[in-house]
Amino acid sequence: MRAGTRVERLTSDAAWVRAMLDAEVALARAQARAGYIPERAAALITRAAADLTVDPAGLARRARRSATPVVPLVADLRAACGEAAAFVHKGATSQDIMDSAAMLVASRAVAEITAGLDAAMRPLAALADRHRDTLMAARTLGQQAVPTTFGLKAAGWLAGLLRARDRLLAVRLPAQLGGAAGTLAALVEAARVEAVPADAVSADADAPPARVSALALVDRYAEELGLAAPPAPWHADRTVVGELGAALAGTAEALGKIATDVILLAQTEVGEVAESAPGGSSAMPHKRNPALSVLVRSAAMQVPVYAQPLGRTGEHERAAGAWQAEWAPLRECLRLTGGAAETAAELLAGLTVFPGRMRANLDLTGGRVVSERLAAHLPQDELSALLRADGPLRAPDDLLDPAAYLGAAHELVDRVLAAYHDRHP
Repeated sequence: MRAGTRVERLTSDAAWVRAMLDAEVALARAQARAGYIPERAAALITRAAADLTVDPAGLARRARRSATPVVPLVADLRAACGEAAAFVHKGATSQDIMDSAAMLVASRAVAEITAGLDAAMRPLAALADRHRDTLMAARTLGQQAVPTTFGLKAAGWLAGLLRARDRLLAVRLPAQLGGAAGTLAALVEAARVEAVPADAVSADADAPPARVSALALVDRYAEELGLAAPPAPWHADRTVVGELGAALAGTAEALGKIATDVILLAQTEVGEVAESAPGGSSAMPHKRNPALSVLVRSAAMQVPVYAQPLGRTGEHERAAGAWQAEWAPLRECLRLTGGAAETAAELLAGLTVFPGRMRANLDLTGGRVVSERLAAHLPQDELSALLRADGPLRAPDDLLDPAAYLGAAHELVDRVLAAYHDRHP
């Protein structure tokens, strides 16, 4: 599902390592701006982090001793910083860096996911508009129900993606900086020190700026990262991770709804739509499997499962296991949802619709598809007798016309398209 997608690169092992280094650099830059460390030290840390090459597998092996990759990574960064080593990771704890890195990875991936949703919604809006009058059978419990239009079905898919996108963007991804146990004690203590020692980093000729409070430093750290500034450290409150997981699961499920419907509509016996991809079979050359839909649906079935461990309650100020259990499933949620969005965009851009087959299938019941309408005009005994009789229904033609029993289908399509165009003028 995720192979070769853009979001896979954004969530790779290397991307996670880079995000941790970005968090360390942001901390140093924010502290230099706030007068906590020399500007030259921040510059050296920035340069060392940019040049540092880290083997993710090796880092993972070394992390087994501390249960976090931040510890060996900080050691590597300090070794690369020379005279600025003492200013690396100053006042922070491993969870600050890991959580901030997770939010950076998530922020970058969410941007790609929303771009994929936008790419999927463009052809979907066109389908809804083009097929607002294309008659087809609505189906409930797998059986024909009443007439509808393919435009309304596409509008329903579009509405689901709009809701999913809004929910995903509503999750504010915050930076994390709380120190050893969320009190910011080390940074508050550092703020009380009047000046950085003059010889702390050689050739630092510029006078340091006036120091701001530890809380103001957190805001500058978030600004450097491009993340939201948290009202308080969230070491022990994993709500935001749970909210992100739920939003990703909802997005995947909205994409999965489209894929599931396409799979059913593309069945040989139904034949109302077809994917553009060949979807071949290794054993049956005649088959044209809905391969893209299968991939999207498989992702939609996995993401809610991966989201289950996210946001679980941990003990005291740092969970022993629950926090660490978030890393892998969060990455899979991002990867699968991003892959599903990118694949759905390809699916919808090439979807072929067969209005003639839709109308032929609608006529299979011999007019019984409008039995709900007939119930409003005929006595119950008469209607029951009509429905029991073999062959086409014998009723007034104006009552049997499925195009005359579409309810508010056209207005609903217009309403969804208006909502779409409000967000995508």
